[in-house]
Order: sequence, then C-alpha cells, then structure tokens
Amino acid sequence: MSRFIVLSILYVVLAVYGFQAFKTLFKSPLMHWTYIVLFLGALIFLTIKVITYDPGDGFKGTAAIAGSIFAAFFLLALVLGFFLLLEDIVRLIGFGYNKIAGISDADAGFLPSRRKFVSGIALGLAALPFGALLYGMYRGKYNYQVLKYELEFDDLPDAFHNYQITQISDVHSGSFDDYKKVEYGVNLVNEQNSDVIFFTGDIVNNRSNELEPWKEVFSRLDAKDGVFSILGNHDYGDYATWDTEEDKAQNLEDLKAMQKEMGFDLLLNSNRFLEKDGEKIALVGVENWGRGGFKKAGDLQKAKEGVSKEDFKILLSHDPSHWEDVVIHDDYHFHLTLSGHTHGMQFGVEIPGWVKWSPVKWRYKYWAGIYKEMEQFINVNRGFGFIGYPGRFGIWPEISVITLKKKGNVA
Repeated sequence: MSRFIVLSILYVVLAVYGFQAFKTLFKSPLMHWTYIVLFLGALIFLTIKVITYDPGDGFKGTAAIAGSIFAAFFLLALVLGFFLLLEDIVRLIGFGYNKIAGISDADAGFLPSRRKFVSGIALGLAALPFGALLYGMYRGKYNYQVLKYELEFDDLPDAFHNYQITQISDVHSGSFDDYKKVEYGVNLVNEQNSDVIFFTGDIVNNRSNELEPWKEVFSRLDAKDGVFSILGNHDYGDYATWDTEEDKAQNLEDLKAMQKEMGFDLLLNSNRFLEKDGEKIALVGVENWGRGGFKKAGDLQKAKEGVSKEDFKILLSHDPSHWEDVVIHDDYHFHLTLSGHTHGMQFGVEIPGWVKWSPVKWRYKYWAGIYKEMEQFINVNRGFGFIGYPGRFGIWPEISVITLKKKGNVA
C-alpha cells in the first residue's frame, strides 16, 4: 500500500505539471475540467480496485482494466512532464542570460512565456503511447495474426518434408472476456489444416477453474496427428494464495485432467514419436524451466529417455531461456524448439523486414519469432492470450505455422 501511495503522489504531481501544457493549448474551462476529471477518475478507479483487491483473484478483469487506464494516464503525464521540464530549463537559462546581459524584467518578462508549439509537440507525442495502450485494450488483444515460416533441415526424414505444425502458446484463459473472439481464434487455428498442433504452456493465470468456461471451445482444436501440450510457469498455481499445499497440488492435478478431457496430450518431462510412412520424428516435452526465480521443474534428461541422438527432434519448452541456457548446449541436437512465455511484452513495434522491437528484449535475448544458434532453431510464439495489461499493441496475438522442409527436396 505504501508503494501505491508514493505512486499516486507522483501521478498527481505529474498530472498537475502536465496541466500547464493543456492550459497553454486549450483556453476553454470545459476542456480544463475534462482533463481534471479524467485524471482523477483514473486514480479513483484504481484506488477502489486496490482497496478491494483479493490476491487470490489475480490481476485480471476490472482490476487489470483499472491498472491499465491508470498506466495510460500516468504515461501521458510523464511524457508531458518531460517536455515541459526541458522547456522550463531553457526558460530558466534565458532568464539567467537576461540578468547577466542587463536586460530588464520589463523588457524580457520575468520568464519567457511558455511556448504554444512546444506544448503542442509535447501533447502530441504524449498522446501516441496513451492512444496505443487504449487501442490495445479495445481492439488489439484479439487481433490474431497467423505467422508462417519454412525451416529447412539436412536430416529431416523424407516422409516429413512439407510437414506442417501449428503452435499456440500462453492462452491465459483467466484473462479472456469475449467468447466469440476467442472462438474465432480457435477456428483460425483449425483453418490452418496443420498435421499437428502444439500448445506450449500457460493455459491459465493461476487456478485451474479459470479454464472451465473455455474448455469446450479449446477442445475443438483438431489436427490429424493430435494436439500436444506442456505446462508453463503460471500453470502450477505458484502465483495464487492457497489454504494448504494439498489444495495447490490438487489444483495442478485438476488442470492436467482438464487438458486430457480437452483432447490434449500433455507431455510432462516425456516424449512421443510422430510416425509417417514408416519414418518418425521425436517429440520431447519438458515441464517449465526458467532462468532466475522461475520454476525449474523441467528435466531434459528424463524427457529424452528413449530418444536417440540420431532421431530428428522437436522440443516443447515454455521459457526460451531454457533453450539459451541448457538446450543448445546439450549433447543431443534438438532441431527445433517451440517456446512462448515472453508475450513480446504485449507492446512494441513490428514492421516485417524493417524493425522488431519491444522492451522485453532487454530481459530476453530470444523473445519473438525464429532464431538459430548452433544449427538449432527456436520459435518464440508471441502468445495467444494476455495477462496483466488487458490488451496488445504492435505485438499481436500469434498463431505460428511452421512447415518443415528437407533441404534439397524440391517437391
């Protein structure tokens, strides 16, 4: 609560300071009151949600909306304040020069007046991230994108040339609020007509019962060779409050059972073989393994038992830091790893072939799309759902479609 009080004070200070730019541009009292009401409304809305917040509920629903609206206004005031501070520094330097040069206050004014064009630039630039966050909440979170890749391998079994994979990740079903749009996303997955579907973890935020309203729609996922899944860090219930450890353990068992009911083949440090025309590829799935304080239940050595070094291998591992820290250095060659976890931070800028940027790149080296190291590939899926910030901007929800190619095969 003390941190929230400090944040609220800073928010009010920035809002009052930024109000100077608003007054410079708009002389109407109605516009001034609109500014005040909106900024105060965002703070009051969040304060109510903080006071009534139940940690067991997780950061979702109206709590997430309140936090995101507050963040949008905070960012607006922060950018405004930054430019006004720069202008004030220039004004003070001008005032000091006038004093040294002997120019009287009557001739120069005590301080040069605030310039309207600077306020306009400040407000315009501040409106960009503000508008992006609000748009992401309104439209971006269900703006599903199908991203297609072709990957070539020297040792892919001939029968699997042109074999198509669809991957989704990070559903976070507890955050969803529009059944029709989620249904549209699931239908879009099936429309890819892939040979197999992989889900790479985080099907809930905290508790298995979050999946109940969405179980039927996700059970419609269908592919000829099946639907396979793994667990992500959120699936273990580590971020919820439990009365007993037994309750937490039962929650995980319930989640496993629900995935089985949905037709998902859940890989828990285990493997399967996909067969076609007498040839096979190994599918290996590990539990969550993440760098730092994230759960390290993943056991790659156990998961690959029964798989030979010569087998072509696809690995499902939720957190891309596992690939970076463990997988690519293993004595087995994992041809393709499929991960998620980062969400691309749900905010960034992507123009294919030109730029791919998100603040999450400062936390994860491999954070979105295809990467190659030591002749091994990884696809980091940007996520199907959302958590925390109830929206997406620039980094849209993703359905990955990967076609495996045998190098040299022109068929």
